[in-house]
Amino acid sequence: MTYEFTIIVPVYNEQECLPQLFVQLKEYLSRASKKTKVLLVDDGSSDASPSMIREFCSKNEDFKYLIFEKNFGKGAALKAAFDHTDTPFLGYLDADLQTYPEDFEKLLPFLGDYDLVTGWRKERKDTIVKRISSKVGNGVRNVFTRDYMHDTGCPLKIIKTAYAKNIPMFKGLQRFLPAMVLLQNGRIKEVEIPHYPRLAGKSKYNFRNRFMGPLLDCFAYVWMKKSYINYKVADKDE
Repeated sequence: MTYEFTIIVPVYNEQECLPQLFVQLKEYLSRASKKTKVLLVDDGSSDASPSMIREFCSKNEDFKYLIFEKNFGKGAALKAAFDHTDTPFLGYLDADLQTYPEDFEKLLPFLGDYDLVTGWRKERKDTIVKRISSKVGNGVRNVFTRDYMHDTGCPLKIIKTAYAKNIPMFKGLQRFLPAMVLLQNGRIKEVEIPHYPRLAGKSKYNFRNRFMGPLLDCFAYVWMKKSYINYKVADKDE
């Protein structure tokens, strides 16, 4: 059976989370509504994550990996995964398991009518600082992008691969996926999903990189929006 759906998982120093991540992904693949495979992208981890990923993938044929030579950032990890995806649909999941693979089933039914479906973590299970900084970051992005998403940064999304491959690479890419699909005249939708507390490892974010970085990225997005090339071929001579 041909794969229909690829789950992309960026990984950066998540050795404590990986064993449970592997368990949950395998369990989900066994009952997923679409034939699914997983692409793990290690973003230059300095812990045991790369070796754990290699070992696990060598024993599980539905799992593949990309290992970066150094840390390039989550945007680069996602772009590389988009470029290496060969299924009609792709999804994105963080390795920290604050969202669960099984919740892709809440998003998949909407792919007939929409080109990107994203989760909305309405009831956040984060620290107060993380919740405030995320709320401020979302507000700032909405001013620039006007995608009117409640939770642009939610790490559980499904995108039609054709749209994902047309998204240009830039730092902070993960914060603008809905807006970049809108630039292609695509349709987007939010769906409420559960959110879970981090059980292991450490968050890589703080107020500075949740607010200052995204603010600077917004100016890059404004430039890109004005310069973005979008076309569709009506006919061609073979």
